[in-house]
Amino acid sequence: MKTRIVIIVILLLVLTILLTRNDERITNTLLGVINPIKQNYQHFTQNLEDKSQSYLFQKESIEKLNKENLILRQRLLEQTHYIKQVKDIYNILPQLSKIPVRNISITDTISYVKLNSFSQIILTNPGGLKEGKLYGLIQNNVVAGTAQVHNRQLYGYLTSDEMCRFAVFIGKDKAPGIAIGFKENEMLVKFIPKWHKIKKGDFVVTNGLDDIFFSDIPVGIVTKIEVQSSYKVAHIKTYSDIFHPKTFFLVNDAKATLAEGFDANTTRLAVQYSASMDSKKEQNQTAAMQDTNQTLPAVSSIPSRIDQTQEDVIEPETPLEKIEAVKPKTPQTTVKEKPKNKNLQRSNSLDLF
Repeated sequence: MKTRIVIIVILLLVLTILLTRNDERITNTLLGVINPIKQNYQHFTQNLEDKSQSYLFQKESIEKLNKENLILRQRLLEQTHYIKQVKDIYNILPQLSKIPVRNISITDTISYVKLNSFSQIILTNPGGLKEGKLYGLIQNNVVAGTAQVHNRQLYGYLTSDEMCRFAVFIGKDKAPGIAIGFKENEMLVKFIPKWHKIKKGDFVVTNGLDDIFFSDIPVGIVTKIEVQSSYKVAHIKTYSDIFHPKTFFLVNDAKATLAEGFDANTTRLAVQYSASMDSKKEQNQTAAMQDTNQTLPAVSSIPSRIDQTQEDVIEPETPLEKIEAVKPKTPQTTVKEKPKNKNLQRSNSLDLF
Protein backbone atom coordinates (compact mmCIF):
# COMPACT_ATOMS: atom_id res chain seq x y z
CA MET A 1 0.00 0.00 0.00
CA LYS A 2 2.78 2.39 0.90
CA THR A 3 4.51 1.88 -2.44
CA ARG A 4 1.27 2.59 -4.34
CA ILE A 5 0.69 5.79 -2.40
CA VAL A 6 4.26 6.89 -3.05
CA ILE A 7 3.92 6.19 -6.79
CA ILE A 8 0.64 8.14 -6.96
CA VAL A 9 2.17 11.08 -5.12
CA ILE A 10 5.16 11.09 -7.45
CA LEU A 11 2.92 11.02 -10.52
CA LEU A 12 0.86 13.91 -9.14
CA LEU A 13 4.02 15.91 -8.49
CA VAL A 14 5.25 15.25 -12.02
CA LEU A 15 1.92 16.34 -13.48
CA THR A 16 1.84 19.54 -11.42
CA ILE A 17 5.39 20.39 -12.48
CA LEU A 18 4.57 19.78 -16.13
CA LEU A 19 1.39 21.84 -15.93
CA THR A 20 3.03 24.76 -14.18
CA ARG A 21 5.77 24.99 -16.83
CA ASN A 22 4.80 27.07 -19.87
CA ASP A 23 6.01 24.63 -22.51
CA GLU A 24 4.11 24.57 -25.81
CA ARG A 25 4.98 20.96 -26.59
CA ILE A 26 3.57 19.72 -23.32
CA THR A 27 0.41 21.82 -23.61
CA ASN A 28 -0.16 20.71 -27.21
CA THR A 29 0.23 17.03 -26.31
CA LEU A 30 -2.13 17.43 -23.35
CA LEU A 31 -4.67 19.25 -25.52
CA GLY A 32 -4.37 16.53 -28.17
CA VAL A 33 -5.22 13.91 -25.53
CA ILE A 34 -7.89 15.84 -23.61
CA ASN A 35 -9.81 17.45 -26.52
CA PRO A 36 -11.10 14.16 -28.05
CA ILE A 37 -12.39 13.15 -24.62
CA LYS A 38 -14.18 16.50 -24.27
CA GLN A 39 -15.67 16.18 -27.74
CA ASN A 40 -17.01 12.70 -27.04
CA TYR A 41 -18.46 13.89 -23.75
CA GLN A 42 -20.06 16.86 -25.48
CA HIS A 43 -21.64 14.68 -28.18
CA PHE A 44 -22.92 12.30 -25.52
CA THR A 45 -24.55 15.07 -23.50
CA GLN A 46 -25.98 16.62 -26.66
CA ASN A 47 -27.58 13.32 -27.64
CA LEU A 48 -29.12 13.03 -24.20
CA GLU A 49 -30.56 16.53 -24.47
CA ASP A 50 -31.96 15.82 -27.92
CA LYS A 51 -33.63 12.63 -26.73
CA SER A 52 -35.08 14.32 -23.67
CA GLN A 53 -36.49 17.13 -25.80
CA SER A 54 -37.91 14.66 -28.31
CA TYR A 55 -39.79 12.70 -25.65
CA LEU A 56 -40.67 15.33 -23.03
CA PHE A 57 -41.18 18.50 -25.07
CA GLN A 58 -42.91 17.23 -28.18
CA LYS A 59 -45.78 19.74 -28.04
CA GLU A 60 -43.50 22.75 -27.75
CA SER A 61 -41.19 21.46 -30.43
CA ILE A 62 -44.11 20.81 -32.81
CA GLU A 63 -45.44 24.36 -32.37
CA LYS A 64 -41.97 25.80 -32.83
CA LEU A 65 -41.39 23.70 -35.94
CA ASN A 66 -44.72 24.81 -37.41
CA LYS A 67 -43.75 28.47 -37.01
CA GLU A 68 -40.33 27.81 -38.50
CA ASN A 69 -42.00 25.95 -41.37
CA LEU A 70 -44.11 29.01 -42.22
CA ILE A 71 -41.05 31.25 -42.14
CA LEU A 72 -39.09 28.83 -44.29
CA ARG A 73 -41.92 28.65 -46.82
CA GLN A 74 -41.88 32.43 -47.09
CA ARG A 75 -38.13 32.41 -47.61
CA LEU A 76 -38.48 29.59 -50.13
CA LEU A 77 -40.79 31.71 -52.27
CA GLU A 78 -38.33 34.59 -52.09
CA GLN A 79 -35.42 32.32 -52.97
CA THR A 80 -37.24 30.81 -55.95
CA HIS A 81 -37.79 34.31 -57.31
CA TYR A 82 -34.13 35.11 -56.68
CA ILE A 83 -32.98 31.88 -58.36
CA LYS A 84 -35.08 32.76 -61.42
CA GLN A 85 -33.31 36.13 -61.65
CA VAL A 86 -29.91 34.48 -61.24
CA LYS A 87 -30.72 32.03 -64.04
CA ASP A 88 -31.55 34.96 -66.30
CA ILE A 89 -28.22 36.55 -65.41
CA TYR A 90 -26.39 33.30 -66.18
CA ASN A 91 -28.11 33.11 -69.56
CA ILE A 92 -26.73 36.55 -70.42
CA LEU A 93 -23.41 36.17 -68.62
CA PRO A 94 -22.45 32.49 -68.88
CA GLN A 95 -18.88 33.10 -67.71
CA LEU A 96 -19.96 33.79 -64.11
CA SER A 97 -18.90 31.11 -61.64
CA LYS A 98 -21.71 28.97 -60.32
CA ILE A 99 -22.34 29.96 -56.70
CA PRO A 100 -23.09 29.48 -53.82
CA VAL A 101 -19.65 28.21 -52.91
CA ARG A 102 -19.03 26.35 -49.67
CA ASN A 103 -17.65 29.29 -47.73
CA ILE A 104 -19.36 28.83 -44.33
CA SER A 105 -18.77 26.02 -41.83
CA ILE A 106 -20.33 25.18 -38.48
CA THR A 107 -18.06 24.84 -35.46
CA ASP A 108 -18.78 24.07 -31.80
CA THR A 109 -17.03 25.14 -28.64
CA ILE A 110 -14.99 22.45 -26.87
CA SER A 111 -13.78 24.39 -23.84
CA TYR A 112 -12.11 27.58 -22.68
CA VAL A 113 -8.36 27.91 -23.17
CA LYS A 114 -7.97 29.12 -19.56
CA LEU A 115 -10.39 28.67 -16.71
CA ASN A 116 -10.01 32.25 -15.53
CA SER A 117 -10.55 33.78 -18.99
CA PHE A 118 -13.85 33.87 -20.91
CA SER A 119 -12.48 35.49 -24.06
CA GLN A 120 -10.52 32.62 -25.64
CA ILE A 121 -12.04 29.24 -26.55
CA ILE A 122 -11.07 26.02 -28.34
CA LEU A 123 -13.29 25.09 -31.29
CA THR A 124 -13.84 21.98 -33.37
CA ASN A 125 -11.84 22.08 -36.57
CA PRO A 126 -14.12 21.65 -39.62
CA GLY A 127 -11.10 20.89 -41.83
CA GLY A 128 -9.56 22.62 -44.80
CA LEU A 129 -8.41 25.67 -42.82
CA LYS A 130 -5.04 27.34 -43.36
CA GLU A 131 -2.49 27.75 -40.62
CA GLY A 132 -2.21 31.32 -39.32
CA LYS A 133 -5.12 32.76 -41.36
CA LEU A 134 -7.82 34.71 -39.54
CA TYR A 135 -11.42 33.50 -39.92
CA GLY A 136 -14.62 35.22 -38.87
CA LEU A 137 -17.03 33.84 -36.26
CA ILE A 138 -20.74 34.69 -36.45
CA GLN A 139 -23.29 33.96 -33.71
CA ASN A 140 -26.99 34.77 -34.09
CA ASN A 141 -26.33 36.86 -37.22
CA VAL A 142 -23.85 39.16 -35.39
CA VAL A 143 -20.07 39.20 -35.12
CA ALA A 144 -18.85 36.95 -32.32
CA GLY A 145 -15.06 37.08 -32.84
CA THR A 146 -12.26 35.65 -34.94
CA ALA A 147 -10.59 32.23 -35.15
CA GLN A 148 -7.12 31.00 -36.06
CA VAL A 149 -5.49 27.59 -36.48
CA HIS A 150 -2.38 27.01 -34.40
CA ASN A 151 -0.71 23.60 -34.08
CA ARG A 152 -3.75 21.93 -35.68
CA GLN A 153 -6.04 23.37 -33.02
CA LEU A 154 -8.68 25.98 -33.85
CA TYR A 155 -8.62 28.79 -31.30
CA GLY A 156 -11.42 31.32 -31.06
CA TYR A 157 -10.93 34.92 -29.89
CA LEU A 158 -14.21 36.51 -28.85
CA THR A 159 -15.00 40.22 -29.17
CA SER A 160 -13.72 40.87 -25.65
CA ASP A 161 -10.19 39.62 -26.43
CA GLU A 162 -7.34 41.81 -27.70
CA MET A 163 -6.49 39.24 -30.37
CA CYS A 164 -9.87 39.85 -32.04
CA ARG A 165 -9.34 42.48 -34.76
CA PHE A 166 -11.20 43.25 -38.00
CA ALA A 167 -12.18 46.19 -40.23
CA VAL A 168 -15.50 48.03 -39.76
CA PHE A 169 -17.62 50.96 -40.99
CA ILE A 170 -19.31 53.43 -38.61
CA GLY A 171 -22.50 55.39 -39.24
CA LYS A 172 -24.21 56.49 -42.44
CA ASP A 173 -21.04 58.08 -43.82
CA LYS A 174 -19.22 54.73 -43.38
CA ALA A 175 -16.23 56.01 -41.44
CA PRO A 176 -13.51 53.31 -41.64
CA GLY A 177 -11.76 51.87 -38.60
CA ILE A 178 -10.25 48.79 -36.98
CA ALA A 179 -12.25 47.11 -34.20
CA ILE A 180 -10.12 45.69 -31.37
CA GLY A 181 -11.32 43.69 -28.37
CA PHE A 182 -11.20 45.67 -25.14
CA LYS A 183 -13.27 44.09 -22.35
CA GLU A 184 -16.58 42.35 -21.66
CA ASN A 185 -19.21 43.47 -24.21
CA GLU A 186 -17.02 46.36 -25.36
CA MET A 187 -14.64 46.98 -28.25
CA LEU A 188 -12.49 49.89 -29.41
CA VAL A 189 -12.57 51.17 -33.00
CA LYS A 190 -9.24 52.85 -33.69
CA PHE A 191 -7.65 54.67 -36.63
CA ILE A 192 -10.81 56.62 -37.53
CA PRO A 193 -9.89 59.71 -39.63
CA LYS A 194 -10.54 62.99 -37.85
CA TRP A 195 -12.60 64.52 -40.66
CA HIS A 196 -15.32 61.85 -40.38
CA LYS A 197 -18.29 62.90 -38.27
CA ILE A 198 -19.40 60.13 -35.93
CA LYS A 199 -21.69 60.35 -32.93
CA LYS A 200 -23.16 58.27 -30.14
CA GLY A 201 -25.73 55.78 -31.31
CA ASP A 202 -24.12 55.12 -34.70
CA PHE A 203 -24.25 51.51 -35.82
CA VAL A 204 -21.03 49.62 -36.47
CA VAL A 205 -20.88 46.93 -39.17
CA THR A 206 -18.15 44.98 -40.90
CA ASN A 207 -16.88 46.34 -44.22
CA GLY A 208 -15.75 43.04 -45.77
CA LEU A 209 -12.42 44.49 -46.97
CA ASP A 210 -10.17 42.45 -44.68
CA ASP A 211 -11.05 38.97 -46.03
CA ILE A 212 -12.32 37.96 -42.58
CA PHE A 213 -16.06 38.77 -42.61
CA PHE A 214 -18.73 39.51 -45.16
CA SER A 215 -19.86 43.11 -45.40
CA ASP A 216 -22.71 44.66 -43.34
CA ILE A 217 -22.66 42.18 -40.43
CA PRO A 218 -23.73 43.97 -37.20
CA VAL A 219 -21.01 44.46 -34.59
CA GLY A 220 -22.32 46.98 -32.05
CA ILE A 221 -23.31 50.56 -31.32
CA VAL A 222 -21.16 53.59 -30.46
CA THR A 223 -21.26 54.68 -26.79
CA LYS A 224 -18.28 57.03 -26.47
CA ILE A 225 -15.91 58.96 -28.75
CA GLU A 226 -12.35 60.12 -28.01
CA VAL A 227 -9.93 62.21 -30.06
CA GLN A 228 -6.27 61.27 -30.01
CA SER A 229 -3.26 62.86 -31.72
CA SER A 230 -3.93 61.84 -35.30
CA TYR A 231 -7.23 59.91 -35.30
CA LYS A 232 -10.48 59.24 -33.41
CA VAL A 233 -11.31 56.30 -31.15
CA ALA A 234 -14.85 55.02 -30.63
CA HIS A 235 -16.04 52.79 -27.77
CA ILE A 236 -18.76 50.42 -28.93
CA LYS A 237 -21.09 48.07 -27.11
CA THR A 238 -21.09 44.72 -28.88
CA TYR A 239 -24.14 42.59 -29.71
CA SER A 240 -22.45 39.21 -29.18
CA ASP A 241 -23.00 37.00 -26.14
CA ILE A 242 -19.51 36.02 -24.97
CA PHE A 243 -20.74 34.14 -21.90
CA HIS A 244 -22.64 31.50 -23.90
CA PRO A 245 -20.26 30.42 -26.70
CA LYS A 246 -21.81 27.25 -28.05
CA THR A 247 -22.20 27.09 -31.84
CA PHE A 248 -20.70 29.46 -34.41
CA PHE A 249 -20.71 29.98 -38.15
CA LEU A 250 -17.13 30.14 -39.42
CA VAL A 251 -16.48 32.16 -42.60
CA ASN A 252 -14.07 30.11 -44.71
CA ASP A 253 -13.76 32.61 -47.56
CA ALA A 254 -15.17 36.15 -47.50
CA LYS A 255 -14.20 37.08 -51.05
CA ALA A 256 -16.77 37.93 -53.71
CA THR A 257 -17.10 34.88 -55.98
CA LEU A 258 -19.96 35.88 -58.32
CA ALA A 259 -17.79 37.78 -60.81
CA GLU A 260 -14.54 35.92 -60.16
CA GLY A 261 -12.75 35.10 -63.43
CA PHE A 262 -15.29 37.16 -65.38
CA ASP A 263 -14.38 38.47 -68.85
CA ALA A 264 -16.73 41.05 -70.31
CA ASN A 265 -15.55 40.34 -73.85
CA THR A 266 -16.80 36.75 -73.76
CA THR A 267 -20.43 37.46 -72.84
CA ARG A 268 -23.24 37.00 -75.29
CA LEU A 269 -24.13 40.68 -75.20
CA ALA A 270 -20.57 41.65 -76.08
CA VAL A 271 -20.38 39.04 -78.84
CA GLN A 272 -23.72 40.13 -80.29
CA TYR A 273 -22.73 43.78 -80.12
CA SER A 274 -19.35 43.16 -81.77
CA ALA A 275 -20.98 41.01 -84.47
CA SER A 276 -23.58 43.69 -85.19
CA MET A 277 -20.88 46.36 -85.34
CA ASP A 278 -18.80 44.24 -87.73
CA SER A 279 -21.80 43.64 -89.98
CA LYS A 280 -22.59 47.37 -90.02
CA LYS A 281 -19.00 48.19 -90.94
CA GLU A 282 -19.08 45.67 -93.78
CA GLN A 283 -22.39 47.08 -95.07
CA ASN A 284 -21.04 50.63 -94.95
CA GLN A 285 -17.86 49.61 -96.79
CA THR A 286 -19.79 47.81 -99.55
CA ALA A 287 -22.19 50.76 -99.93
CA ALA A 288 -19.27 53.19 -100.19
CA MET A 289 -17.61 51.03 -102.84
CA GLN A 290 -20.82 50.91 -104.89
CA ASP A 291 -21.25 54.69 -104.65
CA THR A 292 -17.70 55.32 -105.80
CA ASN A 293 -18.10 52.93 -108.72
CA GLN A 294 -21.26 54.74 -109.85
CA THR A 295 -20.01 58.32 -109.48
CA LEU A 296 -16.45 58.06 -110.88
CA PRO A 297 -16.22 58.26 -114.73
CA ALA A 298 -14.18 56.01 -116.95
CA VAL A 299 -10.42 56.46 -117.17
CA SER A 300 -10.51 57.44 -120.90
CA SER A 301 -13.01 60.27 -120.25
CA ILE A 302 -10.92 61.95 -117.54
CA PRO A 303 -9.46 65.20 -118.96
CA SER A 304 -5.86 66.22 -118.46
CA ARG A 305 -6.89 69.32 -116.49
CA ILE A 306 -9.88 69.57 -114.15
CA ASP A 307 -11.00 73.02 -112.98
CA GLN A 308 -12.89 73.15 -109.70
CA THR A 309 -14.90 76.28 -109.03
CA GLN A 310 -15.18 77.44 -105.43
CA GLU A 311 -17.26 80.16 -103.92
CA ASP A 312 -14.58 82.85 -103.55
CA VAL A 313 -11.78 81.77 -105.90
CA ILE A 314 -12.28 81.73 -109.68
CA GLU A 315 -9.48 80.72 -111.98
CA PRO A 316 -9.18 83.27 -114.88
CA GLU A 317 -9.12 82.12 -118.50
CA THR A 318 -6.13 82.85 -120.72
CA PRO A 319 -6.96 85.60 -123.34
CA LEU A 320 -6.56 84.89 -127.05
CA GLU A 321 -5.47 88.42 -128.17
CA LYS A 322 -2.09 89.87 -127.40
CA ILE A 323 -2.18 92.76 -124.99
CA GLU A 324 0.74 95.09 -124.78
CA ALA A 325 2.00 96.07 -121.45
CA VAL A 326 0.89 99.52 -120.29
CA LYS A 327 3.70 101.82 -119.27
CA PRO A 328 3.40 103.35 -115.86
CA LYS A 329 2.39 106.99 -115.70
CA THR A 330 4.78 109.56 -114.29
CA PRO A 331 3.32 111.89 -111.67
CA GLN A 332 4.88 115.07 -113.21
CA THR A 333 3.22 114.93 -116.66
CA THR A 334 -0.53 114.86 -117.01
CA VAL A 335 -1.98 113.25 -120.08
CA LYS A 336 -5.28 115.12 -120.04
CA GLU A 337 -3.89 118.73 -120.06
CA LYS A 338 -1.93 118.42 -123.37
CA PRO A 339 -4.89 117.80 -125.64
CA LYS A 340 -6.67 120.79 -124.04
CA ASN A 341 -3.82 123.14 -124.98
CA LYS A 342 -3.73 121.79 -128.55
CA ASN A 343 -7.43 122.36 -128.94
CA LEU A 344 -7.04 125.92 -127.72
CA GLN A 345 -4.27 126.59 -130.24
CA ARG A 346 -6.34 125.14 -133.04
CA SER A 347 -9.30 127.25 -132.05
CA ASN A 348 -7.15 130.40 -132.08
CA SER A 349 -5.79 129.56 -135.45
CA LEU A 350 -9.26 129.08 -136.84
CA ASP A 351 -10.40 132.43 -135.57
CA LEU A 352 -7.55 134.15 -137.51
CA PHE A 353 -8.78 132.79 -140.78
